[in-house]
Amino acid sequence: MINKIIMSMASIRILSGSLEILAALLILRLNQVDKALLVNTGLAVVGPIVLLTTTTIGLIGIADKLSWGKFAWVIVGVTCIFIGILKK
Repeated sequence: MINKIIMSMASIRILSGSLEILAALLILRLNQVDKALLVNTGLAVVGPIVLLTTTTIGLIGIADKLSWGKFAWVIVGVTCIFIGILKK
């Protein structure tokens, strides 16, 4: 039987991937650069949200196995990823 945490993480990633494919098809259908940029900007918002959500679910799944020190390092790592993504 598949773990509920794993199923949740996989489902969110499948939904995210499906959204990416639908956005690509929409960009092709619109066939205009300005509208394609709007669709792409919407995807730029979704990506970090999916990363944060799946990471949070995964951390909840292993929270009982992590010490507070290791948990803090994971939070620092995720924060560094977001700073790297969002900083211009």
